[in-house]
Amino acid sequence: MELMKGASLLSRPAEEFGNDSLVEEMWAAKALEHAEVHFNLLTSVHPSTLRLTPYDDQIYTTFRQDFPDLNVGFLSDEILKSATEKLKWRQFAEKFNKMEDYSYGTLMRADASKEFSPDNSIFVFRVQFLAIEIARNREGLNNEVHNKYKPAPKAAQSIEGTQ
Repeated sequence: MELMKGASLLSRPAEEFGNDSLVEEMWAAKALEHAEVHFNLLTSVHPSTLRLTPYDDQIYTTFRQDFPDLNVGFLSDEILKSATEKLKWRQFAEKFNKMEDYSYGTLMRADASKEFSPDNSIFVFRVQFLAIEIARNREGLNNEVHNKYKPAPKAAQSIEGTQ
């Protein structure tokens, strides 16, 4: 229930908040929850069949037109967030500004072959995450994670959720 209240609060205009640490914590919690759900999807469904949005084809085509040589297997802040790359990503994102939540902060795995961890996470915006993860799915880079890790058993998930 608390998370639902926080989610509705996060949909308000950013300028209403300033640098409120509570809002930053809610954003971080929402990003972590999204990361966990995404990783469970990768380990449950074969990545080649996984569709993340109704716009996967358009996102992938545009991504590979704009970033034809980007190796999505391993990324870093340096690769994604240099001044030149930030501008290219901003221009890419604006092509999808009609998508809900296109600019929300999202956690992404730096190394596609590994699970989420503090050392293997990069904070990106949602459409950037989608473009890279769709490419990883279509180009076979999420297959290793799918084969290596198994989703948490439902009983364990239920017990964790009640604590």
